Amino acid sequence: MSGKDVMSKSFDELLSQVNKCSKKRLSVAVAQDKAVLEAVKQADEKNIADSILVGDADEITKIGKDLGMDMKRFQIVDEKDPVAASLKAVKLVHDGEADIYMKGFLPSKTFLKSVLDKEVGLRTGKPLSHVCVFEIPGIPRLLFLTDVAFMPYPTLEDKKFIIDYSVNVARACGVECPKVAPLAAIEVVNQKMPVTVDADELTKMNEAGEIKNCIVDGPLSLDIAIDKEAAIEKGATDRKIQGDADILLFPDIHAGNLVYKAIVHMVPGVKNGCILTGTKSPVILTSRSDTCEVKVNSIALAAVEAEAAKQRAEA
Repeated sequence: MSGKDVMSKSFDELLSQVNKCSKKRLSVAVAQDKAVLEAVKQADEKNIADSILVGDADEITKIGKDLGMDMKRFQIVDEKDPVAASLKAVKLVHDGEADIYMKGFLPSKTFLKSVLDKEVGLRTGKPLSHVCVFEIPGIPRLLFLTDVAFMPYPTLEDKKFIIDYSVNVARACGVECPKVAPLAAIEVVNQKMPVTVDADELTKMNEAGEIKNCIVDGPLSLDIAIDKEAAIEKGATDRKIQGDADILLFPDIHAGNLVYKAIVHMVPGVKNGCILTGTKSPVILTSRSDTCEVKVNSIALAAVEAEAAKQRAEA
């Protein structure tokens, strides 16, 4: 997809847009995990991605058959050692034999070591970040939250990278010119609150053309960013963002993660998917507690971003 495609307002719409992409190949590290294999099965059935399953072949086959998977449809690479399996799986993406890298049954620390491996990993020399996409009842668009899970205390320069990454993901989902809200507790610059100073600097960078393909308006409080009525009540009708933000940029991982978990655990009917960005190819770093639906949504999100990255490289 590209910014010229129809904007996806829900994950159902996003899944339907995946069919416009060429079918992607997914490499799974230590794939002997029921929830992951269930997501792999659905990704195959929904025509999102073919999968290469790296790990203990006996365990993978056993779990797959229990799930009713046709194992002939999947390539299995037998490697019982988790560290070696992660390196073999990431090398497939590094070498262009797969488009997307996904975590299976191994610790996040081990998985990330493979992502950053100097020989076969997906490092670019730029900072890594995390983008979570939410479909929230009552909000008529997908909402992109960053960074809620990876970068603890982003600097101003880090935030510029984070915006670039999340804008690319939003555009891959059809949001041609995403509105980015660098969030703070208040919507005015206060020199004693560095977060507001950073937000103002990012806005100026955007106005100067240093941050492209989006509209940045900060600092903004969360209510003004997502609630038009709040913007009116607070007299913020002169702002470029008035309740219609697409991307919420959090000042640090604490703010982002708290909002993320509040939405996941307190909002009925919410859907989400997440990917790691700043890598050569999309990386899916989901938690063991994430549902199969979250994993499938994440694969779909990675697929449209992989397609968009291919188009950006060819442009």
